[in-house]
Parts: sequence; structure tokens; C-alpha cells
Amino acid sequence: MLPLVSLAPVTISAASLDPITSKAWEEYVHLAAQRMEQRLGAGKTFLWADEAPDRLTRVRAGEVVVSQVGPQNPIRVRSGMIHDWVGAVFIAQATLKDVLQVVGDYARYKNFYAPTVIDSKVIATGTAQDRFSMVIVNKALFVRNALDIDYESRYLQIDERRGYSVSHTTRLQEIEDYGIPSQRALGEGEGYGIVWRLASIGRYVQRDGGVYFELEAMGLSRDVSASLRWLAEPIVRRVSRASISTSLRQTESAVRAHLELANRPTSTGVPSQ
Repeated sequence: MLPLVSLAPVTISAASLDPITSKAWEEYVHLAAQRMEQRLGAGKTFLWADEAPDRLTRVRAGEVVVSQVGPQNPIRVRSGMIHDWVGAVFIAQATLKDVLQVVGDYARYKNFYAPTVIDSKVIATGTAQDRFSMVIVNKALFVRNALDIDYESRYLQIDERRGYSVSHTTRLQEIEDYGIPSQRALGEGEGYGIVWRLASIGRYVQRDGGVYFELEAMGLSRDVSASLRWLAEPIVRRVSRASISTSLRQTESAVRAHLELANRPTSTGVPSQ
């Protein structure tokens, strides 16, 4: 499952990704993966929604609940900012299989997550991991740019009713002047730095007559000057919250469309499923 964390614009000057910034990101994503594995331990809470009764009640009632991860967000690292958000949605009457079929249908992401995702393709699928690509238009950009992204994703089944996925970008390039004759792909780590890297962790639990789907979406962007932080950070938080909420709702809508199609009678009079 892709995270569509849109980072708000704070400048339109060019920048380059510092290797030290990239290392800080890799360390953060590694720690996030460790936190996920800790949720599998005996006596641990697997779902974020289960950590607070009120949160679970809201999700179960059909609300998309979103929050920042940790007390500080974004997290400032050298020449960059790490954004980490988590959200949950309950998809009633769906099974784990239904949700995974949609989440793993990478070629149709351009349909599920339009208009942000304008193209999506499968690169390779396998038992260990999947690889796919997307082209997304970041609405936060004040320039005619898009992002050409390769993702690597793996799904781990815990039991018949629980599983989780881990995804991250393996290549992210800005496309300058997208859609016009002067269009060109910039080198990796070059461009405006609105998004340098992306990663996500998805959690899936089938119970209560449906599926709880949670998405932790992480992103790395360039830092902003101290004089602009008072303006930029509230915008970043608002746009990121809205982006993950929209992504979860779009996933829910795609699953419901899948269910409707699967239960539609065929010429024989029985559901196609």
C-alpha cells in the first residue's frame, strides 16, 4: 500500500539530498520496522486503534482517524524533515482477502488513487516481495512537476486474520515540466525536495464483521529555514493529515467496488466470486 503523504511547499528553489540526511532517514525507517515487529510479541497490541478505546470506537463507527506518530512531527534531521503519520479505517463486510486483492493490484493504483496517481505499473511480483512503479502529481508543488517512483513491498501473514506490509521507495525522481515538451527527469536526490523518500507500514485485521486497515506513512523532505518554520509546519501537518485520510478513504472505496463487482450476478444468476 502506498503512502500519499503530500508535503506542503515552503520554497521553490532547487536542492540536493545530503547523504547524511539519507542515512538519518534509513535509520528512522529501520526503527519503525522494529516497532512494528515488537507489536507481534506476546501481550503487545497489534493495532494502533486498539491502544485507545475511544479511537477504536470512532474507527469502528466508520470514521477515518489520523494522528501524527510521536510528540514531535515533523522530526528535524540534518538538511531534512521526517514526517510520520498513522491512520485507520474499518471496511465493513470485507474480508482480509478482499482488502489484500485491492492493495496488491498495483496496476490499478492509477484508478484507485486518482487524480494524485496518474500512472502505475507492475514491475515484478513474487512470494518474497513485489515491485511496482507510479507517477504522482504532488498538488503541493507550485511548479509543473511530477514524481516518478519505484516501490518495493512485502506482505507478511501472521495468521488467517492478521497480516502486515512494509513498503519503501527504491527510486524517486522528480520530472520537471511534466506534460510539456521541455519535460525531463532530474537525477535522484535532485530537485525541489518536497519529497525525497517515502515508506509505509500497513496493518490488516479481519474481525467485527469487516477489516481494520491501518497505514503508517513516512516521508522525507528538505528542511526549511528557521524564519519560515512557523508558517510551514502547520501547513505540512494539515496537508499530510488530509493526504493519509484521503488515501485510506480511497482504499475503502476501491474495496467496496471490488465487493460490488464480486457479488454482481452473472449470466448464470450466481455472484461472480
